[in-house]
Amino acid sequence: MGLTTQSVGKAAAFGSLTVKKQTDSDLVVALAGNPNVGKSTVFNALTGMRQHTGNWPGKTVTNAVGYAKEGEQGFVLVDLPGCYSLAARSAEEEVARDFILEGGADAVIVVCDGTCLERNLILALQILRVTEKVVLCVNLLDEAEKKKIEIDLEKLEKLLGVPVIGTAARFGRGLSAVLEAAARVAKHPPSCVYTLGYSAFTEEESRKTVCMAEEICRTVQRLPENGTIARDRKIDKILTGKVWAFPTMFLLLMGIFWITIEGANYPSGWLSSLLLGLEAPLRRALGFLPAWWGDLLVHGAWRVTAWVVSVMLPPMAIFFPLFTLLEDAGYLPRVAFNLDRCFQKCRACGKQALTMG
Repeated sequence: MGLTTQSVGKAAAFGSLTVKKQTDSDLVVALAGNPNVGKSTVFNALTGMRQHTGNWPGKTVTNAVGYAKEGEQGFVLVDLPGCYSLAARSAEEEVARDFILEGGADAVIVVCDGTCLERNLILALQILRVTEKVVLCVNLLDEAEKKKIEIDLEKLEKLLGVPVIGTAARFGRGLSAVLEAAARVAKHPPSCVYTLGYSAFTEEESRKTVCMAEEICRTVQRLPENGTIARDRKIDKILTGKVWAFPTMFLLLMGIFWITIEGANYPSGWLSSLLLGLEAPLRRALGFLPAWWGDLLVHGAWRVTAWVVSVMLPPMAIFFPLFTLLEDAGYLPRVAFNLDRCFQKCRACGKQALTMG
């Protein structure tokens, strides 16, 4: 991700991403969804290697465009940035909203996480207000089954008035049905009671959408009375509660920094001894060069490289795996949630806490 000629050059003066079709009959389909719902897994499974990445015009937000085919019908798939709402508060949300409104998509596939359907339905209901050409893809059904979460997809389809397809993208389950449904709604849009036309999502309307998502989930979803869901909620009371959220976050992050700093001392010293110990053999090997050339290569280039590697590599090798474990455990989104109110006072959002750190 970064600045390119497409994001800061002439293309930045024009509208949104220009999507190129391979044939006139191809359908442009947008993939929308919250972060971490398996949207990119769905995109990669459908497109394979027939994809390319770039930046949205005028933005440093990365886009991915790919091509898929189901039978005789071709699809140009646009992987929108993950967002929680169309009430844009970040560049990613702004890009997703603008493309859905003005990008000329023939259909929108909204990817939801079957393990936390209620949160994902908020974005789906907002998109349904904008367009009826929607397919709801309930992904991660394999994870939902492990947690003993039951979802009545047929009832959900009747309530929303749009096709609802259950998938497990990692195993390729249901992906063909998603494309077939997208082709269907693009050519014959269903009648959806929620499609009212776009207006700015006010705080009051957002609350109504949340209540609507809760009501739908109570109707179509059955959660186990005990097990992982109950355990997760108990953990959330600690990690995102008013009393323990900030002390826990502080202690955990300080613990990671301490492990990184203390743990890096030993490999750092070993690497420094090893790499700097090679100076004498290298100087002898370069004895055929003039003295100033030898000093430049050994005492200049090699010594600087050895210092940088021995100082920087061990902390990075410890810190990033630990941070990855926190992300995989689902703690980093909770950090963003805890800090969201603080960052809102600075006209930012909690997700920026991680990049600032």
